[in-house]
Amino acid sequence: MTAMFDQELREQLAQARQDLAAARAAGDADGVQAYEGRVASLLRLAAQHGIDLPHRAEEEEHND
Repeated sequence: MTAMFDQELREQLAQARQDLAAARAAGDADGVQAYEGRVASLLRLAAQHGIDLPHRAEEEEHND
């Protein structure tokens, strides 16, 4: 079960990062804010469950 949870978090984080990049490219400020929050939320969830996901410090700074 833990491996499945880990993999799901990784997949959701990858998708959120792709969506964030697309929102930035489109100049969608609301989308950028939403996806920054999504990335930060997924990183917090992973940390709460002891899953270490590679990330940059600024990805943790956004509130959703």
